[in-house]
Amino acid sequence: MAVKTLGIVMHGVTGRMGLNQHLVRSIVAIRNQGGVTLAGGDRVMPDPVLIGRNAEKIEALAREHGIARFGTNLDAALANKSDSVFFDAGTTQMRPALLAQALRAGKHVYCEKPIATSLNEAVEVCQLAQRSGLKHGAVQDKLFLPGLRKLDMLRRAGFFGRMLSVRIDFGYWVFEGDLQPIQRPSWNYRSEDGGGMILDMMCHWRYVL
Repeated sequence: MAVKTLGIVMHGVTGRMGLNQHLVRSIVAIRNQGGVTLAGGDRVMPDPVLIGRNAEKIEALAREHGIARFGTNLDAALANKSDSVFFDAGTTQMRPALLAQALRAGKHVYCEKPIATSLNEAVEVCQLAQRSGLKHGAVQDKLFLPGLRKLDMLRRAGFFGRMLSVRIDFGYWVFEGDLQPIQRPSWNYRSEDGGGMILDMMCHWRYVL
């Protein structure tokens, strides 16, 4: 069966979430298992190009994970017709402009949450995506966690009866740095830097409801 290459421009993968969740545990893992097998028997193999501002970091990351393509020039990457998908896990403040740039370059887009720091920006980029006719979406990985899938199965089966309300408690275990190194960047909690408990934290679980 044929192997189809899927070129993906990956931006923002030197950060914690972009690196661990999206590059290592997703794209690299899929590549290591030989790609994704389609219904007809063909396989899709991701072929990422890593783009970042720090040339040394992005090169070291690419070499560590056996990725041949990397660089710092996003414009050149988006101009490459061989890459049909753009992914962003950079800072929220940059995201609307990056998504718009990728859409205008004819790329399908997917990104981390939130897609913007304001409703107006979010609506604007969503309308642009809809007009483009390209595929677009934000990461909704929690919907596929085994525990949540089991809860949904029980709900649909009527196991809980008539549900009157639902409460969800969510939090990250953040190390303060005294017993072991801090593992989460502080900008996630600062609204002036594009973070905040509602803007940058709640959106990662709100869609589960």
